[in-house]
Amino acid sequence: MKKLLLPLGFVALMMSSCSIKPATELTLSGLNPADFKSEVNNQPVGLYTLKNNAGMEVCITNFGARIVSVMAPDKNGEWKDVVLGFDNINDYKIVPSDFGAAIGRYANRIDQGRFVLDGETIQLLRNNFGHSLHGGPQGWQYQVFEARPIHETSIAMTLLSPDGDANYPGNVKATVTYTLTEDNAIDIRYEATTDKKTIINMTNHSYFNLSGDATQPITNDILYINADSFTPVDSTYMTTGEILPVADTPMDFTTPKAIGAEIDNFDYEQLKNGNGYDHNWVLNTKGDVKQLAAKVTSPVSGISLEVYTNEPGVQVYTGNFLNGTVTGKKGIVYGQRTGVCLEVQHYPDSPNKPDWPSVVLEPGQTYESECIYKFTVEK
Repeated sequence: MKKLLLPLGFVALMMSSCSIKPATELTLSGLNPADFKSEVNNQPVGLYTLKNNAGMEVCITNFGARIVSVMAPDKNGEWKDVVLGFDNINDYKIVPSDFGAAIGRYANRIDQGRFVLDGETIQLLRNNFGHSLHGGPQGWQYQVFEARPIHETSIAMTLLSPDGDANYPGNVKATVTYTLTEDNAIDIRYEATTDKKTIINMTNHSYFNLSGDATQPITNDILYINADSFTPVDSTYMTTGEILPVADTPMDFTTPKAIGAEIDNFDYEQLKNGNGYDHNWVLNTKGDVKQLAAKVTSPVSGISLEVYTNEPGVQVYTGNFLNGTVTGKKGIVYGQRTGVCLEVQHYPDSPNKPDWPSVVLEPGQTYESECIYKFTVEK
């Protein structure tokens, strides 16, 4: 795995000299930090703002270590908020969602919530078609992280997950560090350690709408995925264990095309099973964070999102289950396919697929993962 840019000891020293300073003024995205100042599970939550010299702004809450807003420039130089979410902490608390969240302990699905570790069968809590999804019904997206600002463009979010949390073994310390770079990228780095053998697979679950208009679907956005194969799923969204080529199927995004070009072709079983795209692609990048893994472009705004990672896969989810029942920021009702998620990850249900890259974390080891979301403009 790629090493952190800064040694942990140095980061800790920097963090120790910083006081926690949530945002206090109205943000560029129009958020009022007062609407995020609260307590969840008797722990303080707030809104934190990162801003670079180019003027780009990223707002984050330590409830679920969630990205709440991302202000990026469009082809006309106007600032657009390009992620879905809520404008107050109460909605994050009462409306079940993964908007912008740091997902753990295990991103995506585990078959029937069950896996075997050193001969012991672990039964997790189940919450999705009989499977365990995104850490179960009280995954890390619903936990309060400790926020530690490093400087005005970087913040670390740390969570202590106790042994038996959602039935996962081991006391785990996990840290998500968000850094807004000067070239308009959000560099997300994950670290975790454990005192008992366990599994871990973290990701970010932001829903991107690069047009900046969340009333409009993302089906006209142009998607590229640097992957020649994918992991098919059954009718319960569970990976079958196969790895199939994308060639000559609607899963082929090696040549960029509109997300919606074939999304409703339910004669193709995988699109029927996924209710659209909700699949893991096997990246060609082989863990090289410098290689482009995926790219989405809005023809309306000209904003492009480039994705780089050292992970072996990316789950592309096209907001198929957004159904108009959730009202987000600025009072906008989120309809079907108004956001696209690009969740870099190990493959779904890897603990039950021994031939796939391992997700096991041992005591003395450090889990390290990186995802870079870089925003550019095509005029």
